[in-house]
Amino acid sequence: MEYRVLARKYRPQHFPDLIGQEVLVRTLKNAFATNRIAHAFLLTGIRGIGKTTTARIIARALNCIGADGKGGVTIDPCGMCSNCTMIAAGRHIDVLEIDAASNTGVENMRDIITNVQYLPNSARYKVYIIDEVHMLSNSAFNAILKTLEEPPPHVKFIFATTELRKIPVTILSRCQKFELKRIETQPLALHLANIMQKEVLQAEPEALTLIANAAEGSVRDSLSLLDQAIAHSDDADGMVKTAQVREMLGINDKSQLFRLLEGLFSGNIAEAITEFRSLYALGADPVLLLQDLMSFVHFITRLKIMPHAMQDVAFSEEERQFAKSLSDKLHVSVTTRFWQMLLKGLQEVRVAPDPAASAEMTFIRLAYSSDLPSPADLIRKLQQTQGGTAPQTPPVGNNGGTKAALVSMRPVSQLAPVSHPPVSQPVLEVADFAAVAALFNQKKEAVLYNYLIRHVHIVHFEQGKIEFSSDANLPVDFAGRIGKLLGDWTGTRWLVATSHQKGAATLQEQQEAEAAKALELAATHPTVASVLEQFEGATLSRIITKH
Repeated sequence: MEYRVLARKYRPQHFPDLIGQEVLVRTLKNAFATNRIAHAFLLTGIRGIGKTTTARIIARALNCIGADGKGGVTIDPCGMCSNCTMIAAGRHIDVLEIDAASNTGVENMRDIITNVQYLPNSARYKVYIIDEVHMLSNSAFNAILKTLEEPPPHVKFIFATTELRKIPVTILSRCQKFELKRIETQPLALHLANIMQKEVLQAEPEALTLIANAAEGSVRDSLSLLDQAIAHSDDADGMVKTAQVREMLGINDKSQLFRLLEGLFSGNIAEAITEFRSLYALGADPVLLLQDLMSFVHFITRLKIMPHAMQDVAFSEEERQFAKSLSDKLHVSVTTRFWQMLLKGLQEVRVAPDPAASAEMTFIRLAYSSDLPSPADLIRKLQQTQGGTAPQTPPVGNNGGTKAALVSMRPVSQLAPVSHPPVSQPVLEVADFAAVAALFNQKKEAVLYNYLIRHVHIVHFEQGKIEFSSDANLPVDFAGRIGKLLGDWTGTRWLVATSHQKGAATLQEQQEAEAAKALELAATHPTVASVLEQFEGATLSRIITKH
């Protein structure tokens, strides 16, 4: 028989098979159990997370007739009836999978609008699965709006996209939206281990962790990499080894990477360049090398401000211990400066004609900046110079180069005079997180305000520090933007960071809970209770107050 890749062979067939998507499964299970099934679903998430697979499972659940042909809509499709087998094979006449990337025009939507009026041929529902729906044109979106809002009772729409922000809000408001979350490294590695067991193959646990980490939360990517790792193995029994996976992924030997990073932080350029050239000779990609260094520097910085990050399973025990030892020695200003310089160097390496040479230049800049004074130190030295105190002689590294960039050594008379001392901005106290959100609303930061009230779960809050978790894929620079704007508005420095701990309810959830409690209290009022008794079937939906 023709070989089937693991990503197809182990594609989930039932809702419980969707690892890491408990919210989606629970919501759909309750919807099917109470017959509150929406007419349109929107599935969003990164590539390979299971959007199309979930759409097919929903289609099977809607149309399953059971092994005896008498079943109804069910959250647990049998997988044996004609509808289930044909939908799983992608050849059911009433379940249409449309690729929006190649069917972007309004005429394609007109075909759908025309065909939805007809009853299904053999299934219970006609199901339209539109993949990469964000690729549709504006005209196509507008054409389907009315049908999507009031489709015939025998029609269901399931949209899938990796670009949620490109979907018009008019479409979003007509669909039930589900965000399929990235799978964490540890659960994904366990999933790969189970598959290896089913395949009667063996793998070293660290090798599977490396594959899961490289997949970046995508199940399909992890299975494709696992397929490649099995083929790459030269053992007779198909044993997947860590060293072979490192070689396949181009991941560097950690001990050499540690020595390289230590050389950079200590300002030892010769050692750092030697380690880099050794890694490069073994086939290390300069781009991946800088990305690995950035990952380590970010982890070290997190350890400085959140010691519980030591339990991050994305790193091995050896890596965590190394990061802890460096974190104890370094200041946050040093690690953040390194991260910024690595980011700049990564951009240069990607466009440089000689990536290795560009990486070396980045490492040289990093080594020479290893003990640069902070901006506060520079200001203090400048003030000392203007006050008549001679600045200290800058330290010189053992490679002969100056390792500290101090202020210009021109005579004091040539320095720009400071006529007035800087006026300090008054510090604005922010009492709690609700006040933070209100401040963003007041400053007309609508997008950030929406994230703050809907998707931010506070783990710890104090003046100048916010630690939170989130139930959504926030922008990469979300925490940095929040901290910078708060600093600008309040006149004090704010540290904003994410956490793996479960936080409190969002502000919107708190408001909804308070509103529900107020309704319960209002319903007990004698006047309200009397009105509700007079009007049979009446309910109290909301409370209107005058200010």
